[in-house]
Amino acid sequence: MIALRNFVCGLFHPFRSREDGAVLTEALVAVPFVTLFAAGILEFGNIFWQRMQIDAGLRDAGRYMSRCRPRPDPEPTCEEMARKIAFYGTQASGTVLRVPGWGDDLDDITIIPLNTDGTIRVQTVHVYQSSPVFAWLGIDEITITSFHEERYIGW
Repeated sequence: MIALRNFVCGLFHPFRSREDGAVLTEALVAVPFVTLFAAGILEFGNIFWQRMQIDAGLRDAGRYMSRCRPRPDPEPTCEEMARKIAFYGTQASGTVLRVPGWGDDLDDITIIPLNTDGTIRVQTVHVYQSSPVFAWLGIDEITITSFHEERYIGW
């Protein structure tokens, strides 16, 4: 054991007696933690951004449903149009989704048309598609749940 200690002390003796290696050692210790911290900040920022986009989509769909008049049969229903507005921000199909992976098949939103108190409820559950950093840290999938209620006004 003493021989091992003498070997290790002899190996690192040049670094102990000078301060040239201090900055390198400190950087080797600090950089992984700072990198992980920065990646976590970016990831949680992305989660909050997606939540805000989902809230905006549900709010827009609820506003549309609160003013929507039933349409004739060949035209899309109010619910179909509200879903497109929620997912794409417009009534046109084929544009970019507000949130990646949310609303690919237009079934991720539940629209409850009229409750007994005259409100329309629009709700969704979305599983956040995280980066590999969360998987590496062992963090389970994050589920974003949101809803919006709007009073039915009609035309």
